[in-house]
Amino acid sequence: MTTLPPIREVIARHGLAASKALGQNFLLDEQLLARIAALPGDLSGARVLEVGPGPGGLTRALLRAGAKVTAIEMDRRCLPALTELGEAFPGQLTVIEGDALKLDHNALMNGQPFHVLSNLPYNVGTALFVRWLGGPKDGQSWPPLWQSLTLMFQREVADRIVASAGEDAYGRLAVLAQWRAEAKLAMKVHRSAFTPPPKVMSAIVHVTPAAMPEGVSARMLERLTESAFGQRRKMLRQSLKGVPGALEALANLGIDETRRAETISVAEFVAVAKALSA
Repeated sequence: MTTLPPIREVIARHGLAASKALGQNFLLDEQLLARIAALPGDLSGARVLEVGPGPGGLTRALLRAGAKVTAIEMDRRCLPALTELGEAFPGQLTVIEGDALKLDHNALMNGQPFHVLSNLPYNVGTALFVRWLGGPKDGQSWPPLWQSLTLMFQREVADRIVASAGEDAYGRLAVLAQWRAEAKLAMKVHRSAFTPPPKVMSAIVHVTPAAMPEGVSARMLERLTESAFGQRRKMLRQSLKGVPGALEALANLGIDETRRAETISVAEFVAVAKALSA
């Protein structure tokens, strides 16, 4: 195994104080990082996309696991440290300087299947996650090129992704994550594991694509959930009245229009979206 200096030493040598503006919190525990890299299974020879590698803590764990990593980093202060890491693992690491929200990830991965593993910057994590869940332009091309998403979030966001109907955390993000994918809470990470420690606890969510229900428009489901949870304290008859045909669909499916969005299961939302898609 390639011998590397401690991550803390790399950070000090390159003067990489975590940037609050970029939502950076660095992980230094290499045993923890190795456990995270192992969550998707064997990565030997697999393509991996990483967003926000920073000084390269998770990156080195992925490289040691045999992955071929494409890392997107917008903080140019981190590029020299990543360059050194690439030299230690010839041919395994490609670093792209840029904003992950503005780049075509499928094109970066040459249209080949890939895994996503990332300690996501807090300020862009949810936006990137929703983008990966949406698939290509119309949202209908499924399964996606990504084979799994293994992502670090604030614990509150992680709970929202895996929540079930009736739970306090249940909302639009849970429906979008679960209607054609399987999402689970893979690991809780204490705030003390980070440098600097964030104010909140964190957790890792692991998501894999599942079969997409037939006859359902992804865009219709997005519109439906946006309307329903945009006014989540109101009954469906009020929150969905702006969606043509929605109230009729509820009646035809036997869903009481006096219920609120947080009580509607993922399967029920999918059934309504399917009726409207037809």
